[in-house]
Amino acid sequence: MSDLTSDLIAKTAIDRRLASIIQPTIEGLGYELVRIRLMGGKTRILQIMADRPDGGINVDDCARISTAVSAVLDVEDPIEDNYTLEVSSPGIDRPLTRLKDFDMWEGYEARIETTELIDGRRRFKGILAGTEGDEVLITLEEGGEDVTIGLKFDWLSDAKLLLTDELIAEMLRQRKESGAFDGADIDEDGLDGIETEEDTDDADEDDTAPTRH
Repeated sequence: MSDLTSDLIAKTAIDRRLASIIQPTIEGLGYELVRIRLMGGKTRILQIMADRPDGGINVDDCARISTAVSAVLDVEDPIEDNYTLEVSSPGIDRPLTRLKDFDMWEGYEARIETTELIDGRRRFKGILAGTEGDEVLITLEEGGEDVTIGLKFDWLSDAKLLLTDELIAEMLRQRKESGAFDGADIDEDGLDGIETEEDTDDADEDDTAPTRH
């Protein structure tokens, strides 16, 4: 069980409470909690993103997690209203919620936002350059030159990979290696036509297992 759940994994008090309930179950199955959000609306949605430690989660994994988490939540009953449980993979343009994510995806383009103004700005877009201690390193283009800066992990309010051809190719490679993708459902030659969008809806993930309560 992880000793610390970062604000990026669970932002609100209820998200943190839910994380403390379900995280041991998810990790006991051999997976990792990437992010948890209890969304409002007519019917509340509990959105859980999970992954394998080495990546490559698939829809069967999501269904397995959903079954186990549902059983725990039925016992603990932390949500008073009716809700729908959605367990999904982090997707291609995944959120970066743990310090190790910034090392794992070094060399790929990301967008990072901070809680406070840093040198007059809160949003940074550039190439991840790993970590150094408790700082996330990102290389920005400033005045035609590349400049690498460090942002303390605790300063971050949001961080995610941006959809690029390089990222798509890497995710396809990982899925093939893990057996999560057999090449039959996606035409690799058609990937060049995918439009990149920074503000992709996080609820639109590749592998999702919904359960209604």
